[in-house]
Amino acid sequence: MSDDTPTPDQAPGAPHPRETLRLFGQDAAEQTFLTAYTSERLHHGWLLTGPRGVGKATLAWRIARFLLATPPVEDDGLFGAPPPPESLDIDPEHPVANRILAGAEPGLAAITRSLNDQGRLRNEIVVDDIRKLGKFFGLSSTDGGRRVVIVDAADEMNVSAANALLKMLEEPPARTTLLLISHQPSRLLPTIRSRCRTLRLSPLGPKDMEAALMQTGAEIPASTDHLAALAAGSVGDAVRLINLGGLEIYAELIAILGTLPRMDRQRALALAEAAAQRGAAERFELLLTLIDVALSRLAMTGATGAPLLPEAALNEAETLARLSPSPHQARKWAEVAAMITARARHGQAVNLDPAALVLDTVFKIQETAGQSR
Repeated sequence: MSDDTPTPDQAPGAPHPRETLRLFGQDAAEQTFLTAYTSERLHHGWLLTGPRGVGKATLAWRIARFLLATPPVEDDGLFGAPPPPESLDIDPEHPVANRILAGAEPGLAAITRSLNDQGRLRNEIVVDDIRKLGKFFGLSSTDGGRRVVIVDAADEMNVSAANALLKMLEEPPARTTLLLISHQPSRLLPTIRSRCRTLRLSPLGPKDMEAALMQTGAEIPASTDHLAALAAGSVGDAVRLINLGGLEIYAELIAILGTLPRMDRQRALALAEAAAQRGAAERFELLLTLIDVALSRLAMTGATGAPLLPEAALNEAETLARLSPSPHQARKWAEVAAMITARARHGQAVNLDPAALVLDTVFKIQETAGQSR
């Protein structure tokens, strides 16, 4: 992969988690780990779970930096035990921090999807990726004798890789901590989950979202309310929305929904043509995702009988309340959402023209809106 290509454990347009020193909105998870450390109940396996983009990888790298840079208490016995650490913060100029930033820390191994023999990124973590840890564990111990392994994402392991990692969790090497990042823990072997202690991370609120976005260097919009609602507390999703113009796409989608049941066909056609432009594959994928989001918010509005706040676009609450005024209509939107998602993914699989696929989707939405009158 070229230097400009994001690695499998890096959100497009965002810094790599090893470069992100601060973590926002996850104080509870950090404190849980720190309490285990200071009480000398540090488990050898940790499962970091939560939605994508909320800081799981950032926390894993913070933990790794902390463990490798913090000397064991017994090493300081001659001068008395030092006060217990109050945070996972490590001085950015610490030698361990510098080595991790340079990818040269001998006490740390990061496992992600690797390249195959043709130089292409695999779709899963394979057993050879896990077996490389045997050589890592065979190396001489670094300062303090600690070793840390980060697996990102553990959900992406195939069966053979998962079984190989399970053996390490069952018989962990001494002074080794394994950090497994998981977006969907249900995809992991139950035996892996049972041998790890879980740290659950939550979606970020608007203030933490803004602070985290400032750290990524992303161009933050004047108002972050729409962004926070649309990203659902995920910094990774927020960066993607900013970079691909997702706020503008969703605003236009809501504006088109606002013309239903008659629908402004010219605007719908323009939206479809934009998705079909050369090099717009990422924007097309984002548009399909945003259509899913709009339909989901339609169903939730009708089911709860209340507008979803904050709005994800101007006039969204009014539009969704008009189109989904009751639980009965909410069920219809939920059904059409499932149908549209299946048809859209099938259309992608058979290389259907993106513009035709978007128009087909919009017309199906129009049909459902007409039935609610």
